[in-house]
Amino acid sequence: QLQASGGGLVQAGGSLRLSCAASGGTFSSYVMGWFRQAPGKEREFVAAIWLSRDNKWYAESVKGRFTISGDNAKNTVYLQMNSLKPEDTAVYYCAAGSRGMYTTSSYDYWGQGTLVTVSS
Repeated sequence: QLQASGGGLVQAGGSLRLSCAASGGTFSSYVMGWFRQAPGKEREFVAAIWLSRDNKWYAESVKGRFTISGDNAKNTVYLQMNSLKPEDTAVYYCAAGSRGMYTTSSYDYWGQGTLVTVSS
């Protein structure tokens, strides 16, 4: 199971850190990803990390502002979001998978989502 948390309301330019805690298994061999879905839009890739090799991938729209990291001991993945913009407003989902990193079909397990709202 994956449990996402850390969402909230923040002003533009602010920061939030999302957490994704995994239970019921060890996810270090998986790619752990963050996706987001804004109202009326498709779910889109944000960032991913392969914990066992510390490889990271980012969507162009968040490069330089968001940082993904993981703590194997805590079975937790984080998404540090800085310089937030109103267009970052969405429900953020964490996911675990083994078939790639950029598409939703690459992931087998999904958390419930946490809402991030960025006001202008």
